Formats: sequence, structure tokens, C-alpha cells
Amino acid sequence: MKTKHFAIAAAAILLIACAAAITGQQSDISGVITSGERPSIAVIDFRGSGDAQRNMDVFNTTLWDEISNAGALKMAAKGMYPLETPQRPQDFMAPTVTAPVRRGQPPVTTRNGPWLTDWSGPPVRTNYLAFGYTGVQDGRLVLFGWLFNVGQPDVQSAQVIGKLYFGALDAEGSKKVAREFAADILAQFGAKSLAGSKIYFVSDRTGAKEIWSMDYDGGNQRRLTQYNSISNMPAVSPDGKMVAFTTYAGGNPQLRIHSVETGRRMPFYNPESSVVETPEFTPDGRQMLFAAAINGWVQLCAANVDGSNFRRISNVRAIEVSPKVNPKNSSQMLFISGRGGGQQMYMSTTDGTDIQRLTTGEGDVSNPSWSPNGQTIAFAWTRGYEPGNFNIFVMDVAKRTPIQLTQGTGRNENPWWAPDGVHVVFSSKRGNTTQIYTMLADGTNVKQLTTQGNNLQPVWANGVN
Repeated sequence: MKTKHFAIAAAAILLIACAAAITGQQSDISGVITSGERPSIAVIDFRGSGDAQRNMDVFNTTLWDEISNAGALKMAAKGMYPLETPQRPQDFMAPTVTAPVRRGQPPVTTRNGPWLTDWSGPPVRTNYLAFGYTGVQDGRLVLFGWLFNVGQPDVQSAQVIGKLYFGALDAEGSKKVAREFAADILAQFGAKSLAGSKIYFVSDRTGAKEIWSMDYDGGNQRRLTQYNSISNMPAVSPDGKMVAFTTYAGGNPQLRIHSVETGRRMPFYNPESSVVETPEFTPDGRQMLFAAAINGWVQLCAANVDGSNFRRISNVRAIEVSPKVNPKNSSQMLFISGRGGGQQMYMSTTDGTDIQRLTTGEGDVSNPSWSPNGQTIAFAWTRGYEPGNFNIFVMDVAKRTPIQLTQGTGRNENPWWAPDGVHVVFSSKRGNTTQIYTMLADGTNVKQLTTQGNNLQPVWANGVN
């Protein structure tokens, strides 16, 4: 969000298949998926036996969404699937090939049941197939899950994954095993599952702005603070155990830190200032960068994570906020400054030297955030639009060429990278309220996560380590 100052001035797993067969296939598909042609995968609707069937709709929806939303694979349309779908490797029946009756004629192929070419050939034309089934064992849900490379000549060489997954015999247990199976599939393609990650955000749905959290898919939304005041600008420690934010609960703004695990407030000694905001943990979790008013100007500052050893980073007659440290280079940071007139994005060392402006000087820039690999930046910018109408951009730090991800829909701000480096969460005012959305980092696959009240300033973090 444009700051007010600028605005005003996996569970245990049992291996089923031969480990050698699995290892041999991993080298076939390992590595990070690039912007080129993505492998295709078919994901059948699993069935369950007995009480396991009750939550199969939840299971199938979760498995499909987890794989589809990761952006690493192209989903084969279910309408193209064969009528006979396998549940076990034993269901595959190789066709019989017999010699021709007469010389010069092709061999005769006799179909004996489902086979790999049903999936690799038309109309499906997929590369991989996820299949299996669920059952009940000792009162628990058990998933038998397989991933096959259907381009292989036989069942033994086709198998990439063959595992058991266990969960509670209810909807949550079904989601759990589906997510674990999906995570194993995605790992084969160098993609990372977002299961377990959290999004922290600001919501006014209770009548006051409080800090909330939710799962990566918008589930399990819960309030973390109860100050009945204005609490905003959350930041999360690298280990996911602490959340810092600005609050006006004590009158003047202060930084406060809460334990995510216990909810208790942790000690932080605030400087005496009329402005203390935009907190950011350093990658080692030992220090805090933030902005505070000093001698009439909001400047970049740093302190230990308890507020001790306070020191000033910037010393200019301009407003400077939003320090963000590169997660892969703790000596490098981004920040927003008005030192050149309008608010623009700059990069410098964390001691405030070697300053470089990254944006052109057009419009207003806000909300910079680093991708997990420290090579790409997401930010909000009004370039080319009416003042105040922000959109989300990304920029490769080396190339310095901005790419616009949102356009023509709402006021889009507060971008933050997901731990997988593939997704971005952001806030957007589309209509009368501001809500939180996610999308792939190419601007596609936009999904709304919140609906109640106004929700903004999201940050995406790994789960507690």
C-alpha cells in the first residue's frame, strides 16, 4: 500500500515400488520448469472403498487444484480421458502383438485393457498420469498414489512415484493426503508445494484494523491481534515464528512483535518518534529494518530484533520507507524514496551506500518485495495511469526491465512473493472493497482469497520451522 506519508505529502511415507525404478525416472523430469513448453499431466478422479469414499470429492478437488495452481504442469482436460481409468498398476494390460498372416502386412495389435498409449496418444496426449485409490486401514484413511510417465514402453519403467499416504478419516485428512501426494509430484518437476505456508494480512472485518493470517489457499482465516485500534504493515521473521507490525494501540505508532506460536507480545524497544513503520526482518532474523521520523523526515533505520542498538541508515531531506533486504544477499536492500522528487524505488547496501535508482522517475512506486532467489522484484507502480491507480510490476534486477502483470482491473498494490518463487499475493480494490488475490508471476491464474471487510498488505511466509 502507498504509505500515508507519501499519500499525504509431510507425514511418514511407505515406499511401494522398487526404489531403483523411481530413482531412474527422477532424472528424466528433475529441474526447474522454465517458461518453455510445460509437461502435461492427467489427474484422474480417485475412488475410495468403504468410508473413504465419503470425502473423495474433497480429495479430488484438492489434488487437482494443488497441481494446477503450481504452474509447473499443463493439465490435460478430463473430457479427453479414456472411459477405462486405472486405479492400480496391475490394471494396465499390455496389448498383444501377433505376426501378420501374410508377408508385407503390419503386425496385428489386440487390445487387452487400459494401456499407457491410451494416455500418451490422442486425444489425451499427456506426458504423465497421476492415479490411485483410497481405503481405510486401522481407522485411518490411506491413499495409494502413483505417478507414471506414460511415454515409457512398459509399466515397470513408467513408474515415477508409488507411495502410501495416511490421514484422518475425514475431510481434513483427505486434504492432507492429497496435498502430500501433490507435493511429491511437484517435487519431481522442481516445483515447490505451498502447503504449510501462511499469508499474513490486515483486515478491518471486526471494525478495527487487525493482523490476520490464513492458509495459502485462503482457508483457516483467523485474527492474530486484538488491539481494537489500527494495526498494519505486517512482516514475518524468516523462520516464521514472529510477526512484526505497526500499531496505534498505545497512541503514537509503535512496532510490536508477536510470537506466531503463542500469540504473546515480545519485547521491542521503540525509538521516540511520531512515525515508526514498514518493519522488515533481516534474513538471519536478528535485526529489524524500519522507517521512523527523525528531525522532521521519515528515514530508514535499523535495530536489533529487541529494539536495541538503534541506528539511522539514511540521512536525507526526503521521505524514505519500506526497506527490504535481499534474502540471498544480506548486504543489499530495496527502499522507496522521494529524494528525487516523486516516490521511486532504489537499491543500496544495507548501510545506505552505493545507491541506485531502479525505476524511471515516472509516476509513483511503492511496496517493493524480493523473490526468494533474490533476483526479481515485485512492486506497485502508477506509471502510465492516473495518479493513485497502482498496478503490479515485476523486474529482473540484472535486466532492469519492468513487466506489468495487472492492468485494467482495480487498484492493485502490496505484491509479495510466495515461498515457491512462482506465485505473488497482492491486494486489489475491485469495486467497493479491497481484497487479497494470488496469481502466477506471469499475471495469470488470478484467485481471490478474501471476501469479508477490507483486506490488504499481505505478506507470504513459510510455515513455522
